[in-house]
Amino acid sequence: MSKAPKTIKPKERDTIIQALSAGVVPRLGLAHIQVGRAAEIGALLRDVDRIADGGAAVRFVIGEYGAGKTFFANLIRLIALERKCVTVHADLAPDRRIHASGGQARALYSEAVRNMATRTKPEGGALAAIVERLVTDAVKEAGERQVSVENVIDEKLAPIQEFVGGYDFATVLKAYWRGSETSNEELKIAALRWLRGEFSTKTEARQLLGVRTIIDDDSVYDSLKSLACLTKMAGYAGLLVMFDEMVNIYKLQNSQARNQNFEQILRIVNDSLQGNTSNIGFMMCGTPEFLMDTRRGLYSYEALQSRLAENRFAVGGLVDHSGPVMKLQSLTPEDLLVLLSNILMVFAAGDPSKNLVPDEALPAFMEQCDQKIGEAYFRTPRTTVKAFVQMLSVLEQNPDAKWQDLLGQVQVSADPHADEEAAPEGDQQTGDGDELTSLRIGA
Repeated sequence: MSKAPKTIKPKERDTIIQALSAGVVPRLGLAHIQVGRAAEIGALLRDVDRIADGGAAVRFVIGEYGAGKTFFANLIRLIALERKCVTVHADLAPDRRIHASGGQARALYSEAVRNMATRTKPEGGALAAIVERLVTDAVKEAGERQVSVENVIDEKLAPIQEFVGGYDFATVLKAYWRGSETSNEELKIAALRWLRGEFSTKTEARQLLGVRTIIDDDSVYDSLKSLACLTKMAGYAGLLVMFDEMVNIYKLQNSQARNQNFEQILRIVNDSLQGNTSNIGFMMCGTPEFLMDTRRGLYSYEALQSRLAENRFAVGGLVDHSGPVMKLQSLTPEDLLVLLSNILMVFAAGDPSKNLVPDEALPAFMEQCDQKIGEAYFRTPRTTVKAFVQMLSVLEQNPDAKWQDLLGQVQVSADPHADEEAAPEGDQQTGDGDELTSLRIGA
């Protein structure tokens, strides 16, 4: 189980430990704890390359509670950033969904754009930097060609105008440029607010920016396509849109509201599979119920069921990662053993000589967990990993303590949230659901 030493930066080490001890997926250092998933990652990398080449992609990452959806999505997001893509991501919630008429769709869009990330700003808030880059390039090109900046911006953003609200995208960007030229910070802020979908009335937008439309519930998808075009014009490879907690659509009590969301998802699927969009990809994470339930899931919508049906030849251990649906299998005991080994290495900052426990402590810990809660310890490993991190933290702060003594004190119980994600709508809180358990997919 020994590995070649790999130095782990203190910031990454602390971030990973703090996140795991709280039962959530860390934002940094995922590569240090990742396990397996080589084929799935390879398939998503091909999607990222397709986006960069001017194509489109759509993926539904499906897994049981704890199968690793959130971890997998975060890992792909970081890889996409390294490949010069821009990413936006948001979790669906009762007040955030893909289609709505009461502001919930605009809320999802606004949350996603606030989380916009680039390679140099991986933690979000990258919209201003992207717009600034586009405007700066336009000013430079205008100077070289001896033409007006507004003309250059119009030329760059001409493809956007075929989308709903696309003309106003160009108008808002020109307003941002005027704000930069005149040191009018209020105008620049207003432009960014419009791009983030934060205007609630058209009157306010017209007064501040001279545009007659705003990004609202009806134009969210078209606005995302416009953003993809904007990022491409700013010199990036494209846009990857990631929506987690899709089970919240499955939990909607109103069948009409569910079907309206399914219609919007169908539009995304059709555009991506038929090549009607470019430089944009979608990744949506949900449970098997969200996909296959024929009463409330995606399969309840006939057009989606036909497009998302499994390859009938992928049976008997055979897999097909070319379709839009990617199913993540549960973590195996072997995967969990590697994961615990990786966590041990994180505590040691990549130096095996500083490991807090010997290798034999890992299977002993897993056996203790198995005795406590059975196979749930590796199928939903949030509490297992959390307990392991807590034990290592005690050993780190108490050098005289012995791991054998602490092992008998380990308190591990089955994650009480494991059944909530598949609960009937209205019966449970629609919380974060797939957090640390996503570590199942690890490295």
